[in-house]
Amino acid sequence: MAVFKFTSHLQSFVNSAPGEAAGETVGVVLSAVLEGRDQLKSYILDEQGRLRRHVMIFVDGKLLGDRINLSDRVDESSEIYVMQALSGG
Repeated sequence: MAVFKFTSHLQSFVNSAPGEAAGETVGVVLSAVLEGRDQLKSYILDEQGRLRRHVMIFVDGKLLGDRINLSDRVDESSEIYVMQALSGG
């Protein structure tokens, strides 16, 4: 199963323990990982189910290409990292 991991900074704001799920795309796996985790889901996805602009996802070390449909392919051994952009001054 593909593994989803969230940055420790994100974990300090919402319950974002790592998760595993089967699926062929980031969207399918993410949907399974976010099931029952509404606060985390609303932090990562907007009302249309698209990735929020302050969130980045890396699949096996490569930046997610499809931020709208989350159709990037994954396999059973994929590692998916979710992080949010930090800003300030």
